[in-house]
Amino acid sequence: MDFSILELFGENTGMVMAGLGIALAVVLSGTGSARGVGVAGEAASALLKDKPELFAKALILQALPSTQGIYGFVVGFFILLNIESGMDPSMGWYYLMSGLTVGIAGLTSGSAQGKVSVSGIQTIAQREEVNTQTVIFSAMVETYAILGFLIALFMIIFA
Repeated sequence: MDFSILELFGENTGMVMAGLGIALAVVLSGTGSARGVGVAGEAASALLKDKPELFAKALILQALPSTQGIYGFVVGFFILLNIESGMDPSMGWYYLMSGLTVGIAGLTSGSAQGKVSVSGIQTIAQREEVNTQTVIFSAMVETYAILGFLIALFMIIFA
């Protein structure tokens, strides 16, 4: 028995694929951010036990991995603005691919950025004066989230 996505969703195939692109953009990048912010938050909380005066510095490092979720949300929103009833299935697949681009970049970079932030928090616990350098190290991981975000956005804008 042959099976086809087109048979399953009919004229709504394009919309369904685009909707899946939205879901993957938001869920995958949000998961990366949640993991990164979570591990950095654990380290920041441990730091505050002994050095509560470092709250602001720890908060910056904890917040850095949250941007991946924002990138996925923005891309998902832009895809949503382009969904139309009866849209061509190839456009739906195209939007699915753009959602995957930011989703996978956000999933991997958010988790990695969280690990770098944890190291930064552990470092400022012992040497507070290197805070700026630790933020730079964590921000370097952000570069790859930004690249995934930009290419996904360009895919949507120039489709």
